[in-house]
Amino acid sequence: MKVEEMERTQEKTKMHHPEIASGAEWLVARKDLLAREKEFTRQRDALSAARRALPWVKVEKEYVFEGPEGKETLADLFDDRSQLIIYHFMLGPGWEEGCKSCSYLADHFDGANWHLPQRDVTFLVVSRAPFSEIEPFKKRMGWRFKWVSSNGNDFNFDYHVSATDEEKAKGKMYYNYETEELMSDEMPGLSVFYKDENGGVFHTYSTYARGLDILVGTYNFLDLARKGRNENSGSTMDWVRHHDRYDR
Repeated sequence: MKVEEMERTQEKTKMHHPEIASGAEWLVARKDLLAREKEFTRQRDALSAARRALPWVKVEKEYVFEGPEGKETLADLFDDRSQLIIYHFMLGPGWEEGCKSCSYLADHFDGANWHLPQRDVTFLVVSRAPFSEIEPFKKRMGWRFKWVSSNGNDFNFDYHVSATDEEKAKGKMYYNYETEELMSDEMPGLSVFYKDENGGVFHTYSTYARGLDILVGTYNFLDLARKGRNENSGSTMDWVRHHDRYDR
């Protein structure tokens, strides 16, 4: 590499240092930011309310999953609660291991899952890989959350996290509410369901791509730190590894 190229590379990677201020000057800037943070919190609360106010779609199709309790329908997965949150984990049939980025998110699930049942919420993970291929990877990662297989039913296709044969042939997939270039046969997402007192099941919400950021506690910590997420803008999660593959 030429000297000029090295200097340009160093300049790009150099962290910008803001001005050094007195304690009093810092407090003025901090209070200004605090006002913006409070406004953001109010906007986030309003957005959450709008999310909860979305119309529902009744789930008419019966899906049968395979998990640690054997065969279960979507209604069974609620486990006597009225709310169900499903994370669509990228683990397809025949894969040697689950997606490392989904695994990064999944490392945050067990902590939350101590508390979610106390608020009438069941949380679990669904993948299209057969259950016999899910269990070894789950054991390797040391996770506790429930994980079931949708292999053999249309669940992943209906909620647009697995490419159909037709989509694969065209090289395009309907994902995150638009048709785009096919990136993988399996994609990440999250879907929310509600079961009423008569046993009817309704789809209330789904989110994909950056909409999943809210699940990642590590990102919330990094956003507080001076360097932030410090990621490659062209491939934000290229630093992520399965947690048993980081250098100790």
